[in-house]
Amino acid sequence: MIDAMRKLLVGALLALTAAAPIAEAETLADKVGPCLACHGEKGTSETENIPSLGGQTAPYALIQLYMFRDRLRLNEIMNEVAKPFTDDDLRAVSDFIATLPPPQPQVDAGDAARIDHGRALIKQNRCDFCHRPNLGGADNVPRIAGQREDYLLKTLREYKSNTRHGYDGSMAEVLQPVSDRELMDLAYTVARWK
Repeated sequence: MIDAMRKLLVGALLALTAAAPIAEAETLADKVGPCLACHGEKGTSETENIPSLGGQTAPYALIQLYMFRDRLRLNEIMNEVAKPFTDDDLRAVSDFIATLPPPQPQVDAGDAARIDHGRALIKQNRCDFCHRPNLGGADNVPRIAGQREDYLLKTLREYKSNTRHGYDGSMAEVLQPVSDRELMDLAYTVARWK
């Protein structure tokens, strides 16, 4: 099942990347307007549990949009927004998302003990391997540095409970032994990552 999902996503990414340029019937601004309305004018969300899009790579954004459009990832609002998108639209919107500046880490210095614990957990669970040492992600792995703390915690809990599925089972597997208190410290630290 996991290999089939991975093959489907890779095939979809290749098909979308090879598609022709976006049709002129509707402007790119019209297509990204709903994205920016919820995810922030410059890609930095100010809304609880809504992720910042800034700093994400085009391949990651493309796969997520494809998954929303084809209901492989369920979120009623996102499924409806992505539903009318053609393959060209998905590629154009993901390319646009990749131009948005990354979110800045939370301004407060934070609790040093929680941050130290979070950094140790990042090393212990090898978050910095897939998401890179700067937690900036790459290719189809998302940038998590500076992401909203509430969204990070929600996502980590969903991966742990297997109610959110990734490309494979690695996130659920890595998070199984991690306690909820540790998830909170991870989210706290990553939101403040510099």
